[in-house]
Amino acid sequence: MSELDDFLSATLPRQIEAEDAIHNGDPAPRMAMWSTRDPVTLLGAFGPNKSGWDEVSRTFRWVASRFSGCTAYNFELVAAGVSGDLAYTVGFERSAVSIDGGPVAPNVLRVTHVYRREDGEWKIVHRHGDTPPADQSPSSPDLA
Repeated sequence: MSELDDFLSATLPRQIEAEDAIHNGDPAPRMAMWSTRDPVTLLGAFGPNKSGWDEVSRTFRWVASRFSGCTAYNFELVAAGVSGDLAYTVGFERSAVSIDGGPVAPNVLRVTHVYRREDGEWKIVHRHGDTPPADQSPSSPDLA
């Protein structure tokens, strides 16, 4: 297997399990995927932009408290790479989840993660998530 294959096989199943858990109100598996060694950063889809493990972990607990009743979660990997002790993934998270006690509804996020190898284990050090625009096509032929 390649270095990228090793990274993905070691990381993605755990991360998918962690994201499913947080979508059901449990932040612990996601927090276990993350480095507690600063710098760590979060540019969150719900608006909070946080830096430092204390702020990031507090935000994960808050996010988990808003989620419940997840009926579906999947991750579509778009791109990934590894270079030395750093790696990244880019993809789409699709879920059906209740937010703040509302009805279960579909949700899609574009997400980028940056990982750092620490003591032989890949840990997330950055996450950026946002909602894709409604129209993802170029607005002008010049942009194509």
